[in-house]
Amino acid sequence: MPCRVLLLFLLLSVRFSLCCWCCRKIQYRDSLPMVGVFELGAVPFNPDGWGPPESTTATPPSTTTTLPPHVPYATFSRSERLGRIADFTRSFSSSNANASNRPSSGKPGSADSPFDFSLDLDAFPLANPDNGSAFRLVDTKPTPRPKFGPKWRFNQHRPQLPQRRDEEVEARKREAEKERARRDRLYNLNRSNQNQQRREAAIFKSSVDIQPEWNMLEQIPFSTFTKLSFSVSDPEDLLHCGALEYYDRSFDRITPKNERRLERFKNRNFFKVTTTDDPVIRRLANEDKATVFATDTILATLMCAPRSVYSWDIVVQRVGNKLFFDKRDGSQLDLLSVHETSQEPLPEAKDDINSAYSLSVEAAYINQNFSQQVLIRDGNKVSFDEPNPFANEGDEVASVAYRYRRWKLDGDMYLVARCEVQSVVEVNNKNSFVTLNALNEFDPKYSGVDWRQKLETQRGAVLATELKNNANKLAKWTAQAILASADLMKLGYVTRVHPRDHFNHVILGVVGYKPRDFASQINLNTSNMWGIVKSIVDLCMKLNEGKYVLVKDPSKPQVRIYEVPADAFENDYVEEPLPEEEQVQPPSEDAEGVEANGTTTDDKEIEAQT
Repeated sequence: MPCRVLLLFLLLSVRFSLCCWCCRKIQYRDSLPMVGVFELGAVPFNPDGWGPPESTTATPPSTTTTLPPHVPYATFSRSERLGRIADFTRSFSSSNANASNRPSSGKPGSADSPFDFSLDLDAFPLANPDNGSAFRLVDTKPTPRPKFGPKWRFNQHRPQLPQRRDEEVEARKREAEKERARRDRLYNLNRSNQNQQRREAAIFKSSVDIQPEWNMLEQIPFSTFTKLSFSVSDPEDLLHCGALEYYDRSFDRITPKNERRLERFKNRNFFKVTTTDDPVIRRLANEDKATVFATDTILATLMCAPRSVYSWDIVVQRVGNKLFFDKRDGSQLDLLSVHETSQEPLPEAKDDINSAYSLSVEAAYINQNFSQQVLIRDGNKVSFDEPNPFANEGDEVASVAYRYRRWKLDGDMYLVARCEVQSVVEVNNKNSFVTLNALNEFDPKYSGVDWRQKLETQRGAVLATELKNNANKLAKWTAQAILASADLMKLGYVTRVHPRDHFNHVILGVVGYKPRDFASQINLNTSNMWGIVKSIVDLCMKLNEGKYVLVKDPSKPQVRIYEVPADAFENDYVEEPLPEEEQVQPPSEDAEGVEANGTTTDDKEIEAQT
């Protein structure tokens, strides 16, 4: 009972408090002053278009205009965007500085200021009398493209690190500049010296002294040889002479680290017999087996004539209807050229161990000893139909076999050549012929490649250097291997024990190649080789009976044919060289062109026959 009375008392108290609060609010509202009511006013009607009428005459008389005065109005069309009518939030603090220069009826804070746009230069720029100050030029140029590619986009905001300018960096730059200047100085010095040496060494001597009674008949430039082509059928073997020893395969595993000393074979006889002194060729000529006779060395010299630089000569004898290509006793063909096609000149002094003549003798000596050292000398030999035709009974003969082969050049014209092979190797229970030759290094300074350092790791670079410096010699070896139909040609790399010691040598390696594959590698075309031989044979067959000599010009890429006496180059024939001004001079340029054209005509006839 007491709780109910207490609850009822609380409710009555709350109700009384609410009534008192409402009475206070009503009294406060009645005490506030009365605010004027907003009146829109009369808006005149414009029957002619948009906006207010142009004059008061257009307004009906019943209406009165209550618009604020001095409100600017800009004409507009429906496609334009409408601006604001009034802005109650504008601040005129920034435009009051120049307010005195502009007519304005309203002041900041007045009742007409929200409608006064005369001070607003952004909204109405035409209202500004100084139009030049409000004029802005719009830039329509495209944004410049980055100059340094994608990296510029990533690096343009990257902070630049301070560059190091310490003593170490500066010292390194100075050393680099000194080294670059030193290299440039040495390069210019060597270049001037090389040009001077090459000019001095550019004059080569002729392999044979031209005598006054010799009559020059033809002059053939090498440019005509490169265009010739002739195909021959497979040769026919007429006879095999001599005996061959087997090749020692252990030499294929020689490297510069386990080099082997080159031995000397003084007791073995080597024969360099010319064509007409060969008894087998004389017998075949008597049997009328062919029309043209030569050796593989002479044919290879003719086939690779366009690659030759040094002078050489071949004796041509026309006997009846037969043609013999010979070499003189002590001819340059018995030796091997060294650095013939190199750009680096060799010393001219004949007594110098690095002169052209000394190196040729050394290369021939190395080649003979190498061809006998790489054999298995156990007495086991492969013998052929006849023994060595040049050896006497009881003589120790070098391992060599002579293959007398015949090629058909024309309808009734055949060529017989004596070809040499030095060894034989057993492959798949079948004997294969092998030719053996050696490349010799005399001084790494001339070639620029040290065989002891590069042969094992960069054998291709060594071979490329030899192809550049000894292009003619390698081409002749390849041509001889193709003429002999050798299955394999072995190239040995022989160098001096010391660059100044030309008596002692070591073998650094032996590499084998297939002749035709190696010919394609050195760009030796067999059709062009036979085309050169065929053109020279046809030219010589047109000559009368007698003796002639084919000489490579020592300074020009051309060969000349001289008619010589019948006793020339015999033992009792004494050659008396004439002074240079009294020697037979080559014809003029016009005559050269006429003779060259005549030779080209003959060559075209050869090509037409092929």
